[in-house]
Amino acid sequence: MSEGPLNRTTDESNGAAGDRPEQLAELKQLRDKIDNIDNQMLSLLSERARYAQRVGHIKHGNIYRPEREAQVLRRVADDNPGPLSGDAVQRIFREVMSACLALEQPLRIAYLGPAGTFTEAAARKHFGDAPDFETCASIDDTFRAVSAGHADYCVIPVENSTEGAVGRSLDLLLDTPLRVCGEVSLRIHQNLMSKATDLAAIKRVYSHAQSLAQCHEWLNAHLPHASRHAISSNAEAARRVEDEADAAAIAGEVAANLYGLNILAPNIEDAPNNTTRFLVLGTHDAGPSGQDKTSIVCSLPNRPGALYYLIEPLSKEGVSMSRFESRPSGAGLWEYVFYVDMDGHAQDPHVARALDGLRERAGFLKVLGSYPKAI
Repeated sequence: MSEGPLNRTTDESNGAAGDRPEQLAELKQLRDKIDNIDNQMLSLLSERARYAQRVGHIKHGNIYRPEREAQVLRRVADDNPGPLSGDAVQRIFREVMSACLALEQPLRIAYLGPAGTFTEAAARKHFGDAPDFETCASIDDTFRAVSAGHADYCVIPVENSTEGAVGRSLDLLLDTPLRVCGEVSLRIHQNLMSKATDLAAIKRVYSHAQSLAQCHEWLNAHLPHASRHAISSNAEAARRVEDEADAAAIAGEVAANLYGLNILAPNIEDAPNNTTRFLVLGTHDAGPSGQDKTSIVCSLPNRPGALYYLIEPLSKEGVSMSRFESRPSGAGLWEYVFYVDMDGHAQDPHVARALDGLRERAGFLKVLGSYPKAI
């Protein structure tokens, strides 16, 4: 029996068919070209970093400009020739900008912890991995961290596509001196995780109240007898069940990896497109990027037709509202404030005129910030 054909078949099945001279020569040429491109990329990255440092020296103070980053990310996605996807190109450029900024001004970002929350994922999506990320025990603490100067920015959840507004975030926005300077949209995949290996062992389920609500129907169908416990964050839930073999947490996949848990059921959210919107808050405004939102909070005068009277300036100036949310003001029984998101930047002439009209008509109005729309 000849060994030649057998050896050749074995080599081909192991991916070694390229040992033919012409293929080896082509592989070497391709790898040499890739190495050459890598060297060019490294040189260009270093040059870009030096320019970024020079910008920091000229500007002094705050050099993080969310509107500038948004413009860069939109441009590279629009100009992308492929075959990489637009999302992939944006992720690469986000990390490049994040690393360059860290050379001159390392950022400190506060978020609702512990490590592994969806808020951390949103913060990293927006800022890249170069900043220092600081965990906070509550949403209130994230606001305080920036107000006290312990962090440069905080990231907070503000609304979910399934469960609506995050009430505590809205309440804090009413009184904070911080400014909204960015937003992040994050697709949420909820996972049931535990030290146990079987659903039958689960007697308790922990998670944030929003996450429990987002998985309500799944829990009814698969764990109808397990008690449900709302706690400060889904990552805190994952950390808690490390030591409870008959308990489970609902959280993201990162939390399962961090705390050594088994994912008993992935993607248990009831809505297939479950998405949470986060806001980025800092001590400064964002300039116009060309694709912006403006968020305000206001109160209505106590008169018939007050709502129509209030929003008429928006209609008159052709300003579109993307969100209108009522919330008890806390000032008295049945008194409400209204959170409004509108398209455009406060510096855009038609938006500025609309805001002037609102100020004349509202009992109270606060501009929370203008910022680039989520990338």
